[in-house]
Amino acid sequence: MSDKETTKKEDLEQLKNAEKKYQSLIEKRNELNQVAKQFREERDMLNEKRKELKNDMDKIKKEREKFVVKMKEHKEKRNLYQQKAKELIDAKRKKKGDVIKNLPLRVEEIKAEIQMMEYEQETTILDNRKENKLIERIKQKRKEYNEVKKQMEKQQLIEVDLTDTDKSITELFKKADAEHEKVQKYYGESQQKHEEYKKLVNEIATLIGEANKKHKKYIEIREEAQSNHEKALEMRSKIVTVKKERMQQFQENRDILRNQNIKARKELMDNDKLEKVAEQSVEALKGGKKITLSG
Repeated sequence: MSDKETTKKEDLEQLKNAEKKYQSLIEKRNELNQVAKQFREERDMLNEKRKELKNDMDKIKKEREKFVVKMKEHKEKRNLYQQKAKELIDAKRKKKGDVIKNLPLRVEEIKAEIQMMEYEQETTILDNRKENKLIERIKQKRKEYNEVKKQMEKQQLIEVDLTDTDKSITELFKKADAEHEKVQKYYGESQQKHEEYKKLVNEIATLIGEANKKHKKYIEIREEAQSNHEKALEMRSKIVTVKKERMQQFQENRDILRNQNIKARKELMDNDKLEKVAEQSVEALKGGKKITLSG
């Protein structure tokens, strides 16, 4: 086998290998695009789920806010009833004169103060220091309440013409207690919604984290697929160039061969013509004719 044939065989082998490499890059690119598509779809599903939870969270937030508004409304009514009751107690004390002698009013006043502090403890979020301080105040007031109550039992109640006022005070405290129950009711419901809201916040945060991971993976794989695509295009360009060069070389070789064939046929025809002329000349000489070289 000549060197030229060996080189030609090696070039053909390299071209086949290049085409195999090109097909391998295309297959790898398609495979990566499929994987990237899967991560993108998973990311989109997580984002869709996040949107659904966000809608639920907004709904729960509105429900919680409604409960808070109702709680505040009843809290204002409760405080108003208590304030009116305290005003009546103050007015009654002034009419009775000596507060020491009017122990029942003092008992009611201490009771109102204890209720106010208990309401504050039940419906207000306090840090440990403030809550302990409030508990201690309630404890002292209850102690004072028990002492005053014992004094009241030892002495006769001062008769006063304030029966209507006493009834009003009692009624106001009843209304305050009823409003306080509603405050506690709506406070509990708002807290329940708040817990549901926090749970959804945590779930959404988890979904966002997972979606971000999927998106990052999608970008990485898509970039790898793009890299394979660019390599495939580069390989295809080289293959096309080599094929064009081979085609051009084939055309040139064919033209050379054709020209050689034409020249050979021409030369062959010229030799046949010379032999024919020679034969004619010999015959002419034999016949005594004159030989010319005019062709």
